[in-house]
Amino acid sequence: MRDTILRKLTFDLGKSRAGALDRDWFIATALAVRDRVVEPWLKDMRATYETGQKQVYYLSLEFLIGRLLRENISNFQLTTEVSAALASLDVDAKKVFGSEPDAALGNGGLGRLAACFMESLASLQIPAFGYGIRYDHGLFRQVIRQGWQEEYPEEWLQFGNPWEFARPEIAHRIGFGGTVDEVNGEDGEPRQVWKPGETVLAVAYDTPIVGWRGKHVNTLRLWSARAADPLQIDAFNRGDHIGALSDRVRAEAISRLLYPSDDSPAGLELRLRQEFFFSSAALQDLIRRHIRVYGGLETLPDRVAIQLNDTHPAIVVAELMRILLDDHGMDWNTAWRTTQATISYTNHTLLPEALETWPVSLMERLLPRHMQIIYLINAVHLDAVAAAHPDDTALLASVSLIAEDQGRRVRMGNLAFVGSHKVNGVSALHSDLLKKTVFRDFNMLYPGRITNKTNGITFRRWLQQCNPCLTELLVESIGPDFLDKPDALTALKPLASDAAFQQRFAAVKRVNKEALAALIRREVNIRVDPAAIFDVQIKRIHEYKRQLLNLLETVALYNEMRAQPHREYAPRVKIFAGKAAASYHRAKLIIKLAHDIARTVNRDPTMRDRLKVVFLPNYNVSLAEMIVPASDLSEQISTAGMEASGTGNMKLALNGALTIGTLDGANVEILEHVGAENIFIFGLTTEQVAHRRAEGWKGQDSIDLSPRLQQALEAISSGVFSADDPNRYGDLVRMLREQDHFLVTADFDSYYDMQRKVAQRWSKPAEWHKCAILNTASMGWFSSDRAITEYAQEIWQVPVKG
Repeated sequence: MRDTILRKLTFDLGKSRAGALDRDWFIATALAVRDRVVEPWLKDMRATYETGQKQVYYLSLEFLIGRLLRENISNFQLTTEVSAALASLDVDAKKVFGSEPDAALGNGGLGRLAACFMESLASLQIPAFGYGIRYDHGLFRQVIRQGWQEEYPEEWLQFGNPWEFARPEIAHRIGFGGTVDEVNGEDGEPRQVWKPGETVLAVAYDTPIVGWRGKHVNTLRLWSARAADPLQIDAFNRGDHIGALSDRVRAEAISRLLYPSDDSPAGLELRLRQEFFFSSAALQDLIRRHIRVYGGLETLPDRVAIQLNDTHPAIVVAELMRILLDDHGMDWNTAWRTTQATISYTNHTLLPEALETWPVSLMERLLPRHMQIIYLINAVHLDAVAAAHPDDTALLASVSLIAEDQGRRVRMGNLAFVGSHKVNGVSALHSDLLKKTVFRDFNMLYPGRITNKTNGITFRRWLQQCNPCLTELLVESIGPDFLDKPDALTALKPLASDAAFQQRFAAVKRVNKEALAALIRREVNIRVDPAAIFDVQIKRIHEYKRQLLNLLETVALYNEMRAQPHREYAPRVKIFAGKAAASYHRAKLIIKLAHDIARTVNRDPTMRDRLKVVFLPNYNVSLAEMIVPASDLSEQISTAGMEASGTGNMKLALNGALTIGTLDGANVEILEHVGAENIFIFGLTTEQVAHRRAEGWKGQDSIDLSPRLQQALEAISSGVFSADDPNRYGDLVRMLREQDHFLVTADFDSYYDMQRKVAQRWSKPAEWHKCAILNTASMGWFSSDRAITEYAQEIWQVPVKG
């Protein structure tokens, strides 16, 4: 390994040992490790086709894979070898690992779930391809200036990506616009021929995904957009040097950024172009491979399982129909049976705005043939519904693929539903709500199609790699079985009351908290006490996730500490991290509020370090790997019925954090596994939330009953935390007094009271440590290996070997 790293440094990077930077050592080490991966990777791909195994194709707009060096050497059992090789070269392994940029391929839970699932697919030896987009600049790099979020491009590809293999020979032509002509086929029947007005190339880049113990290696294939003609030479020679590149700029915009703002018509069109681009490329790619190996498409459902990760790739339904009908001459009924039998769909949200819809006019202009197919799918579908339920126009309107109210729009969730043989939610509560709310009528029409597959996380990344000290303690205490079988963590339960083990468990937590405290000092220049409660809310900034509720409790606690300084308070550090969408102005205002509160609280000498507020910028996987092992309290406080599942709740509980949360998403199942005495549940239930909203809920109703909340809101609205602009938060507070759609004020008192119970539990260290240990011991069921096994057995019909 040492010699290979040196060869890579010399002959691939052209660097000497003396002149090599930490980044150079990272690239050389990654290339050396990659060499070990390639042979089994190629062997596994070859074996898949030789044995005729069914393959899973996981389509996701996001893959938040983070750094791969530590994961690959861990999964390939090379950690000791690589560390020893670097040490023999007088190179600091920690600096090498830290030099790897996070792959900017996702934003939050959706993308991280896809990454966990890809790792579990490989660990369970299920042949799979992940398909997505190779974003040049990711979502954005978050920079905080004077408390405001600013967005800058991620430069993760600036020095290349040593894990990927460019495949310029694999470039699929993706069409947009144009016309659809009717011609007579060889059988004399009319056929539709799409003649795109614009063509973009989708060029493949492959990254091997290594499973645990190197049992199997799968492929993450990401597509980069390229212009079919990168330069208009005539225009260039006429002196129009910028115009000559216009086609290239337009094409390459597709893979520039994740989630470009859709506030403008151009931005909306770019979003749709992105989704069709990678969906079409994936289908062309897998069909090309299938035909090469198996000859025809009659066996497609027997050899291919396509999983849509949310509605972003829902256009796959229409595109697969187009390919089967137009390119391969299948009749409609056979093509539809093939499509439904091949595709399944994971829904991740109950939020209406996240169930994508596209203006019909945009679809007809950008994808004219697909709109023809969608119209016909809808006609056949509605005919069947009308035959079974005559004269029920409300039902027809509900299940139509075209929404006729507020402008005609294509409902991508409905398209994904009718085009799939299985539709799953991602927690028991979420799946139940799917049946009762957004897909209620579909569930009545197609009973049994909706199923539940609760999310999971890979313990390799979120325990072994991010918390090696805890992993070492667990192996020493209960043996190594849990490394392969997460359910074996239950062997830890008898030790939860053992005083000596509690001290060792707490010592590991303290080491992790000291490391996070050092990072906080380094990144935002705030000193925090590792002996305090590290109270953590790390997730995308969104109103339904209710960072605002956390901030209101912070202000209320601050007010109480100032009014009654003689009382005993559990010292607490409130730690926030997360990005707000670039065009989500209220979420960005909440980030500003967090910084204004932090500035005021952290500078107040009367606090005496008993309360600190920290916002860590540019939240990503690597930052999460520092925060999660150091957390004491996990904030999972979304409005009940709004969070589909959550996976941060699982990562934090696995690492010994206690959860404070509502009965939302996977919190319900965490409660079932850890026990009510080891979790802090507060707030309205899903049914109560629905009832309040139906009554015409107003936030002022709760505010009038809560003097503590009144004082907190008054402090915020009067400029206590924003002396430079006293009216900055007037509209925000006004929203809470009036609509308060996410019922922040309704849950405030319950949340505040539960936080005081948290403080009481913290004051009894033995009780706290026991609860923390039982959380870790109870999380085995939340492994992504369990989730993928359920998908494999109940949806994809593929064997599991791992």
